[in-house]
Amino acid sequence: MSENTLSAPHPANAHPARVYNVWLGGKDHYPVDQEAAELAARANPAIVPSVRANRAFLGRAVRHLTGVGVRQFLDIGTGIPAAANTHEVAQQAAPESRVVYFDNDPIVLSHARALLVSGPGGQTDYVQADVRDVDAILDAAHRNLDLNQPVGLMLIAVLQYIKDAEDPWDITRRLLDRLAPGSYLALSHPAADVTAPEVAESMRIYNERAANHASATPRTRSEVHRFCDGLEILEPGVVTLTRWRPGPSDAPDDTLPMWCAVARKA
Repeated sequence: MSENTLSAPHPANAHPARVYNVWLGGKDHYPVDQEAAELAARANPAIVPSVRANRAFLGRAVRHLTGVGVRQFLDIGTGIPAAANTHEVAQQAAPESRVVYFDNDPIVLSHARALLVSGPGGQTDYVQADVRDVDAILDAAHRNLDLNQPVGLMLIAVLQYIKDAEDPWDITRRLLDRLAPGSYLALSHPAADVTAPEVAESMRIYNERAANHASATPRTRSEVHRFCDGLEILEPGVVTLTRWRPGPSDAPDDTLPMWCAVARKA
């Protein structure tokens, strides 16, 4: 096991950001996160390649949005920083880009503040808030972004942590309601209908070790499609990660159990 760099007392439950850090090969996690990550990956070997393909999708989506003129990004569920974060990709193409990161874990945000440093022409900010607290997120975003101009709303591998009973579709709609026309939603989500038995088993193992508020729910393609209701879904639609506008060196892999999409608010 890699030596972790966190100094706080070890928690009793796994946390999604730290488990994700394990899958990305990072060091910012605890033994409980390592155990959950390894057991889930053993049940579903596609998890690690999916996590890496998910990061690649984020990069392609951000590059597309900067290419159509988006200069503001609202990234919810930041996670512990890794390579090719939203502001790094955006500011490489458009140095004036501004990004506000949100996460509900103060440890994640302490890492974000230290490592996610804006380039001189743009701006980054970091706010502790839960994705369910829509008003707090939008009020904080409004202090740093002009919500009367298009915003890229990044919900990358975060909506699975909202239970059906909490209505993640309504949460997404409310986030989009206050964003200007011409804004975009980019999302990815674990699939319940791609290699479904393996996904279900890996989720069960993870959920047994996660805090109750961090349990995960995979969803079908049609359920993921619902997050884009009322929006113009960009081609090629709701697809597996490697099918969304791959580069010439990207090999398609439809066994990776995640759906993704980018959609525009008219």
